[in-house]
Amino acid sequence: MTVNKPDKLATLIKQQRDALLLRWRQQVRELPSAQHLDTPTLNDHIPSLLEELAAALQSNSDETILEVLSEGSPPAHGSQRVEDCFEITEVVAEYNILRGCIHDLADENDLMLQGKPFHVLNRVFDGAIGLAVEAFAAQQALEVQRRREEYLTFVVHDLRTPLNAISLAVNVLELTCPERGLSDETAQMLKNLRRNVQHLTGLVNKVVEENSHLQTEVGIKLERRTFDLWPLVESIIQDLNPVAQAAGAELINQAPHDLIISADASLLRRVFQNLIANALKYTPGGQIVIQARELAAEAVVECSVSDNGAGIPAEFLDKVFEKGETDPEHGGGTGLGLAIVKSFIEAHDGTVTVESKEGCGSTFRFSLPSRGK
Repeated sequence: MTVNKPDKLATLIKQQRDALLLRWRQQVRELPSAQHLDTPTLNDHIPSLLEELAAALQSNSDETILEVLSEGSPPAHGSQRVEDCFEITEVVAEYNILRGCIHDLADENDLMLQGKPFHVLNRVFDGAIGLAVEAFAAQQALEVQRRREEYLTFVVHDLRTPLNAISLAVNVLELTCPERGLSDETAQMLKNLRRNVQHLTGLVNKVVEENSHLQTEVGIKLERRTFDLWPLVESIIQDLNPVAQAAGAELINQAPHDLIISADASLLRRVFQNLIANALKYTPGGQIVIQARELAAEAVVECSVSDNGAGIPAEFLDKVFEKGETDPEHGGGTGLGLAIVKSFIEAHDGTVTVESKEGCGSTFRFSLPSRGK
């Protein structure tokens, strides 16, 4: 073999670009995350990277990688691969596979990669890998931050329901206990309780307001355990009874006493709290029924929260679980309650649906895998 000038390799890369890309794609498709991608998505910015490599080989300067490469293409590649669910090791592997393909192309055409061609090739690909890794790391850091912020928003949102119940309970105590029958100390305690609940409610509302614009998927860590469903539902009903009484509504627990469920009890409690609290808004003076059953054939436990309230207009049914979707006729909502329900149920590998007819009420139904599945 003979030593060739860098521009000969550059010319070969340009002439054989399509064949080079085909060879590269065939090898890259062996990566798990690349198997389902079509050709345009898989190529991403790689064709332009080959053009940039050819330009670097033909250049007589000692430009750095940041000067040789077009601004933004490798970072964009790294960001796109995050969206395509690539691991960072696969992103690095993509570039190294392309590097290997160019080595093979040079060998097949009797071109020896040494001296300047060797150094330019490595400088371009090592720099591209570095920028892609940097973009990948930055994207991951932002994702972690968004997930933490959104999870905080979800938690704070769910605090509003028990706080509202506490506030209403204080109202009931003040109305049912004549003031002359209370000691000064007890009366002062009730006033302090009301003031602190109002303070906490204000803080919660502020956090929800400041973070309700978030649009990312929340990362949820489950702590599954096996427990009886009926006592969980009954305790939620007891907690929300002050809210139900204020709305003149009745909460009915029809979950079987012997039904055992495998789930994260804390998250499932919040699912029921959100569904029941949502139903209470639209069912003044009505009934809200909580039911559950085991569907052995489908290996799931199906739970439902039904009401005979106002119902949901047909045009809104497909959007009720989306973040930010609120009912303009019921102000004060953040559009997070049902989004939280969907996120928590899907974290359990379950599904959630809604059936509703305007003026006839709604039924929110969710299914969770049975024990042992």
